[in-house]
Amino acid sequence: MKGKVYLIGAGPGDSSLITVKGLKCIKNADVIVYDRLANDSLLEEARENCKFIYVGKEAKNHAKTQDEINEIIYREALDGNIVARLKGGDPYVFGRGGEEGEYLIKRDIPFETVPGVTSPIGGLAYAGIPITHRDYASSFHVITGHLKDENEELNWSSLAKLKGTLVFLMGVSNLKKICENLIENGKPEDTPVAIINWATTPYQRVVEGNLSNIYEKALEEKITPPSLIAVGEVVKLRKNLNFFDKKPLFGKIVVITRAKSQKKESVSQLKELGAITYEFPTIKIDEISPNLELDEAIENIDRYTYIVLTSKNGVDIFFNKMFSLGYDSRRLGGIKIGAIGPKTGKAIEKYGIKPDIIPNEYVAEALVEELKNVLNDKDRVLIPRAKSARPYLVEELSKLCKVDEVKIYDTLKEQCNPNELMEFLNDKEEIYFTFTSPSTFNNFVEILGDRSKDILSKGRIISIGPITSKTIKQNGYKVYSEAEKYTVDGIMDILLKEGEA
Repeated sequence: MKGKVYLIGAGPGDSSLITVKGLKCIKNADVIVYDRLANDSLLEEARENCKFIYVGKEAKNHAKTQDEINEIIYREALDGNIVARLKGGDPYVFGRGGEEGEYLIKRDIPFETVPGVTSPIGGLAYAGIPITHRDYASSFHVITGHLKDENEELNWSSLAKLKGTLVFLMGVSNLKKICENLIENGKPEDTPVAIINWATTPYQRVVEGNLSNIYEKALEEKITPPSLIAVGEVVKLRKNLNFFDKKPLFGKIVVITRAKSQKKESVSQLKELGAITYEFPTIKIDEISPNLELDEAIENIDRYTYIVLTSKNGVDIFFNKMFSLGYDSRRLGGIKIGAIGPKTGKAIEKYGIKPDIIPNEYVAEALVEELKNVLNDKDRVLIPRAKSARPYLVEELSKLCKVDEVKIYDTLKEQCNPNELMEFLNDKEEIYFTFTSPSTFNNFVEILGDRSKDILSKGRIISIGPITSKTIKQNGYKVYSEAEKYTVDGIMDILLKEGEA
């Protein structure tokens, strides 16, 4: 049985600009064939067994020819797969989606086109440039700066006479020629021009000038593809309408060392604030399974008066195990619940239970002080938590009553590529390394080995709290800042203050 192809516009760079339908197609795809300009983070939305095929193209360096891409899409659909052909911008705006659609229809392969936000619209908007404006431009014209036939010429005389906004795509290598031809054909030399590099991404750079000087300015700023060239009076409006590079963390690099399963919310928040994130997960959460000790504790849950949970991971594993045994949250009726902090508390609330105890300071020491006020020798406490957790909590509570510690997951070292991190940070400034536990730091140093000192010296170390800070200092490193609230939100507060400084 034949499959189906969806030609999807991924938008101009910012992954949040994907359409609702486009995202749905990505989530349902068996195979994703994607371009260089499609944001890689969209691939994380795919289902677990999805097949990825990279066919990226950049100037003078094509991973696959267009003919090869056409054949790949066709063959994958012929095998019965749902194929998401993910393209930067819109598939029908200089995206060669029309060619791919023709190729498929000739071979009787069903397909649909899912429009995307095209870069002349989205890219200019993120640069603070409206493509039309009643006072400046009542039309716009999108032109390729790279013709199929290099000997073919654009009608420069007609283009120069147009009153609307001109947007050239794929034109950086021909920038000098574009400017000269427009001037020679009557376009005033002082016509405003803006070049938008890596539009709508945290790497976005905008160079402003006019037809007579933009080429030199682009050379000075070392502008490379992918870039948009906007020509017209609307460029003047950027001064007032620019919003994107005014975001508090714009241009700042944040290295995230949390587990892959925990990073999504943090990455999303940071990107919304304009940061460039580099995900370098140094730990992974490995549930202990089978876990007869946990099974037995849940089956005999009524012997406990308190359950103490110390992480979101522990919360999810505990409740999922309870549900898998055929129970729901009512199983915990009558039992008091303690949480080490608000994030853990919110994780518990997702399962319909409000924690009874959350200390003001989010460490085991503070939680023990709270529990000392309510526990007596008749109580029995269940603590399901990480295998590598500090012994302090169990040791101190055991002085008050009977405590059953059940190890439900392990924190293991993740496999990361230190060379890729070093290459990424090579020419970067304003770098922040964030560590959310002693294990994230210890594993970071272990993965980098002898290179860790050089890498960490490039930026500032931010710690989630005193326990993590102690580990960092014991290893001979300086903590630039420690979160006042010992949560990821506390780290975010530090970064926001840095952005406002």
